[in-house]
Amino acid sequence: MDMIVQAHEAARQRQRQQQRTLHFLLAPATIWLLVFFMLPLLIMLVISFMKRGTYGGVVPEFNLANYAQLLNADYFIIFQRTMVLAVATTVLCLVIAYPMAYWIARQPPRLRSVLVMLVIIPFWTNFLVRTYAWMVLLRNEGVINTLLLSLGLIDEPLTMLFTPFAVIVGLVYGELPFMVLPLYANLEKFDYSLMEAAHDAGANNFWAFVRVMLPLTLPGIVAGCILVFIPSIGAFVTPDILGGSKSVMIGNLIDRQFKAARDWPFASTISITLMVIVSLAVALYFRLVGESDRTI
Repeated sequence: MDMIVQAHEAARQRQRQQQRTLHFLLAPATIWLLVFFMLPLLIMLVISFMKRGTYGGVVPEFNLANYAQLLNADYFIIFQRTMVLAVATTVLCLVIAYPMAYWIARQPPRLRSVLVMLVIIPFWTNFLVRTYAWMVLLRNEGVINTLLLSLGLIDEPLTMLFTPFAVIVGLVYGELPFMVLPLYANLEKFDYSLMEAAHDAGANNFWAFVRVMLPLTLPGIVAGCILVFIPSIGAFVTPDILGGSKSVMIGNLIDRQFKAARDWPFASTISITLMVIVSLAVALYFRLVGESDRTI
């Protein structure tokens, strides 16, 4: 009996030791998140309830005027435009990346490594430089219009730069690797014999994909959509360079409120509101995905 008690006590001591070791290992990451994430977020939340000074800055006086200002129709239009562009970017990235990731996953291992490297190569170049390169391609005297005019496909240059189309092109180009990589990681581990079994059961290619491959690769789709949607909704470099004044997004509005208008409280209000919207959208997305998993 004493040996059993001693064994239980030794097991409890090992468990406590493991917990202490785990807490010790997690301490640096926890401190980092608290200092560089939670604390700035808390400061921004507090500032959002204050007033702007006469010449900028923050006046420590509680008010809700900043949140009421968001009800202005102009700001609602910017929020709406941002959501539409972010969703369109996510959908286009998914449509382009899924067949691309599938094709890469079906290649021989040595070629797979080369193709994945080609997907990653754009990250080796500064994003700002790559965005300016799209200006050269999309402007009226750019490469695309010059080529179309020389082929006789158009009679006058197409207006592509400083439009929502240019913003979507830039965002899709910039965020596409973030969709390809998680999809490839998921498709590489997929058991393709399941597709053959679905065909043997009488399913055609479409229904085999919908009922077998799509549900099993859903984690990669979810990861890719989140990795694309969140940066897209907060983007400000691409809309500023390729979209101009006609395609202002929330990121541009926050940037201008902090820098040009020097209205830190209102900029903080927009940032907090954007964070809440994104958090609710992601939570709703996970809930819908979880319910769809249970029904399959």
